[in-house]
Amino acid sequence: FLPFHLWTARLLIVKLSSFDGCFLLRGSNCSLGRLQDSNAVLSHFNEYSENCFNEVSGDFSKNTRLLRSMKSDLDYIFQKLRSMKAKLLATYPDAFSDDSKGGIVDCRPDLELSQ
Repeated sequence: FLPFHLWTARLLIVKLSSFDGCFLLRGSNCSLGRLQDSNAVLSHFNEYSENCFNEVSGDFSKNTRLLRSMKSDLDYIFQKLRSMKAKLLATYPDAFSDDSKGGIVDCRPDLELSQ
């Protein structure tokens, strides 16, 4: 009595003729060629993507620093404006309408909070 894997191997050998072997070999070579072509295309795409990323990453980090600097400047400006408004309100209580005295000044969400 033969183990299953040996029985299966012997059955395959008997069933395969030389024609079937050539057919399988051609099919395997065709599949190998397609896989090699796909690999070459993907390798080229990866190189192209890496080059694009290298070109853009410098500008992206520079622009990110610029935006953070601009935000810091705007925060400082608005802080000074609120301070001036408070001083004006203390000196001239009737200088601003009632709508501008109370309420939340900035109700926008903070985009720098991690989510």
